[in-house]
Amino acid sequence: MNFRSLTRGDGVVIGAAVLLFIASFLDTFDGDGDSVPTAWDNGNLLLSVYLLGIIGASLIVLGRAMQLQRKVVGLDLGQLGVAFALAAAWSSLGAIFDTDQSFGIIIDRLGGLGAGSSESPDAGVGLILGLIGALVLAAGAIAGLVVPALKAPLMGAPRPAAPGPYGGQPQGGYGYPGAGAGQPQPGSPYGGQPGQPQGGQSFGGQPQPQAGQTPPPAQAQPAGDFSPFWFAVPVPRPLYAEDGSPTPIAELAPGTWYLAVEQRGPGLVAQTQDGRRGVLQDTTGIQRG
Repeated sequence: MNFRSLTRGDGVVIGAAVLLFIASFLDTFDGDGDSVPTAWDNGNLLLSVYLLGIIGASLIVLGRAMQLQRKVVGLDLGQLGVAFALAAAWSSLGAIFDTDQSFGIIIDRLGGLGAGSSESPDAGVGLILGLIGALVLAAGAIAGLVVPALKAPLMGAPRPAAPGPYGGQPQGGYGYPGAGAGQPQPGSPYGGQPGQPQGGQSFGGQPQPQAGQTPPPAQAQPAGDFSPFWFAVPVPRPLYAEDGSPTPIAELAPGTWYLAVEQRGPGLVAQTQDGRRGVLQDTTGIQRG
């Protein structure tokens, strides 16, 4: 689970789900006395609006946070959550425009609350807030897929420091290439950069020339030498197997730093948190560490 991959659209979905949960405990229509029902007194209303919307929001968030997409009846979790959100919004519209059908059974059960009146009961604050929450949930679920502003990460990515050695593990934990405690600091006996002289020897293993000696010729580096680096993706990107299989093996999420270990044509060979390697074919807009 990587909750740093959540977007602003997911934040709207979470807020709408919280509103639905609160509204389910409020009065569903106006009435006198202490026996005015809530959504928990009407199983059909509870399931078709409030719980369906909350379940849909949970599926959207889980589908975004999970690295591997799981499918249910041919749909991934995010798509199934959007379908639930739309169904909850449609049910809430039907409930608020037809209160007689929505609350006829519960009125009889509560001893004729509102009996003797031919008028439909007025929608209460619980039903009104439920309608607002369901509509916001449906709008956030759809707009989060198409509106660029809502695709931005909900939580900012940590700022990377200089990448470690090839295949190395950063001290701050995988996905956070920052300098950790215990790393050598500049000015300490071990804080020199590779290739700097330390008592006549460099960290590269080449002896430094003494006074009066002719320095050896420098060896040229290969022109196409690749240096591993940390990077983050702006939007979720699929990671494909190195053997060219068309099926993604994972999904790179915004807000997480990945290690590019090799150049593969226009793409990069990246390493995931669990050590798997694959090819990132779309490298447009990536942020280098």
